[in-house]
Amino acid sequence: MATLDKFDVTGRSALVTGAASGIGLAYAEAMAEGGAKVTLADIDIEGAEREAERLRGEGHDARAAALDVSDEEATGRVFDEHDAAYGGLDIAFANAGIDTGAGFWNPGGYRNPDGQVDTYDPKRWDKSIAVNLSGIFYTVHHAVRIMKKPGRANGRTGGSVICTASNAGLVTEPIVGLPYMPAKAGILHMVRALGLELAEFGIRVNAIAPGPFVTNIGGGWVKNDPVARKAWDAIVPLGRMAEPDQIKPLALLLASDASDYMTGSHAVIDGGMMLGKYQ
Repeated sequence: MATLDKFDVTGRSALVTGAASGIGLAYAEAMAEGGAKVTLADIDIEGAEREAERLRGEGHDARAAALDVSDEEATGRVFDEHDAAYGGLDIAFANAGIDTGAGFWNPGGYRNPDGQVDTYDPKRWDKSIAVNLSGIFYTVHHAVRIMKKPGRANGRTGGSVICTASNAGLVTEPIVGLPYMPAKAGILHMVRALGLELAEFGIRVNAIAPGPFVTNIGGGWVKNDPVARKAWDAIVPLGRMAEPDQIKPLALLLASDASDYMTGSHAVIDGGMMLGKYQ
């Protein structure tokens, strides 16, 4: 097979959680542009429907599904509906995540009064872990269940699962809400464990660890605040925050046969943030 042909996902089916905007939408667009049939799942069903309709208008095969990934039963139903619509599942992006609020340190140089471990609201902790860690597990659990089914309509075996982690799972990020860091670190360790477990089934599991991207997380405040955007741009070694489109080539790599010898690994895409300029 020619090298560029390995990136072709034509005829395969993909499900992306958190696909109504930001990085999740970029994943869904990358799959559709690569020729895959894609389900855009999101708690924001209006946004998911709008983007799926746009993709269909561009000639792609796309559908939308309402999903709160912290609801395990609902997650199972969404995967079953995808299976019924597309006759199997080849690619799953376990992506949905939420902002957990401020960490203990503010970039302005002071401590956040509600971001300390002794003041942090336990309900915020529970919600963050439910979405950012348990939601990833539920997504992978049901994706693998479908990928292991015999007699898939497209005749393929195995599959590719890609989990969205963060560089906050690899280094301490004092400006990030406390539960976000262990949730993302947990994803990275789960990916390693599942890479080993699922290798014999031809199911590859990898993670993407983004750094500062301009998305709607946190209410999209960086998008709407030029001062905040300039401050973030200044601390990234490459000199700028990333736009969601910049993650598409990496997503296609991990979803396709171009990465057929990669499993249990993670790819950092952070403009050099982990190199230490701002720490």
